[in-house]
Amino acid sequence: MTTTSGFLKLNAPWLSAGALLTLLSSFGQTFFISLFAADIRLAFDLSHGEWGGLYSLGTTVSAIVMIWAGGLVDHFRVRSLGACVLGALSLACMMMALNPYVWALPIVIFALRFTGQGMLSHIAVVAMARWFVATRGRALSIAGLGFKFGEAVLPIAFVALLAIVDWRVLWGVAAAISLAGIPVLLMLLTKERTPQSMAQENPKLGMGGLNWTRKETLVHPLFWLMIPALLGPSAFNTAFFFLQVHFAEIKGLSHLSLVKLFPIYTIVSIIAMGASGWGLDKWGTARLMPFFQIPMVAAFLCFAFSQSLMLLMLGFVFLALTAGAGATLPAAFWAEFYGTKHIGSIKALAAAVMVLGSAIGPGITGVLIDIGIGLETQFVAIALYFVAASILIWIGIKRYSPALT
Repeated sequence: MTTTSGFLKLNAPWLSAGALLTLLSSFGQTFFISLFAADIRLAFDLSHGEWGGLYSLGTTVSAIVMIWAGGLVDHFRVRSLGACVLGALSLACMMMALNPYVWALPIVIFALRFTGQGMLSHIAVVAMARWFVATRGRALSIAGLGFKFGEAVLPIAFVALLAIVDWRVLWGVAAAISLAGIPVLLMLLTKERTPQSMAQENPKLGMGGLNWTRKETLVHPLFWLMIPALLGPSAFNTAFFFLQVHFAEIKGLSHLSLVKLFPIYTIVSIIAMGASGWGLDKWGTARLMPFFQIPMVAAFLCFAFSQSLMLLMLGFVFLALTAGAGATLPAAFWAEFYGTKHIGSIKALAAAVMVLGSAIGPGITGVLIDIGIGLETQFVAIALYFVAASILIWIGIKRYSPALT
């Protein structure tokens, strides 16, 4: 097997392109948008429930559109599709910077979530899953570093800037950064290989020695057993970061004090991402998938009962273990169990479910807060949800992994 340094040197342009796309997807991710939650609610006179509802509406529409748009990765080069999406993300950031109308907020949220969280993340993950076979885990881990760098650096930088710069100006900065990513992506992928040619070079088959179509996947029981696991992290990680300002308030912390814990989350998730990437290359996803959401149980119990920064930090550590593994294992799972020929279309289904989860989470938690059910009480219920989701993963893997060739 190629050494890590040799692997990085040989594949640097493609890996760097994946990391660039995941990094710039940050501007459409909940952890970034929620940095401005207090300013947006104040500017548009919104309650927690109203803001969560508008956010959920825009995100739900983006999930629906992802079902169609995600399949474009099977037909267009990453350099072309990625550049177009980056241009659209830049426009979405400018819309947030300039929008004065509350009725337009769901449209803005849709644009940010679809281009950032949806398409940029999807393009990067599908490219890594298709371009790399024996080293798929390492490729996904390395490309996923863009997510982690964004989570570590952007919250601290932008929260600090919010003290001296108007929040709308900062969205203009995000637009400029997104636009600047286009020439960098084009430079990195000057010699990009097309999805079609790569699919033919790496004909990885799934269960039963078949390359499953999206329609076949959709009616297969394993897909539905995986639905709670797809929804859960997206819904409740999103809800946690979406309500980070409110969470800091109920814990008696300043917002900046809370976001200073984010680098710990990032460091641990990077370690977990690398370890899971190494593990899936060695053992495959079947042995690892049933366990990767168990730390979420401990994380939300820590958040529910924490009265100190130490227990909060421990919660971030557990949250990061699943977040890091989640950057590699699910993407590799679809390729391993359903084949790579139609991986873009199949992964689009999974991406749509995850985007839908990120719509459900803030909407439900915001409404529950408005009607008097506290966030800490909700976190206990969320922990129980992840117990159930892990059991369903185990049932599905045990039943269908023998069909792998």
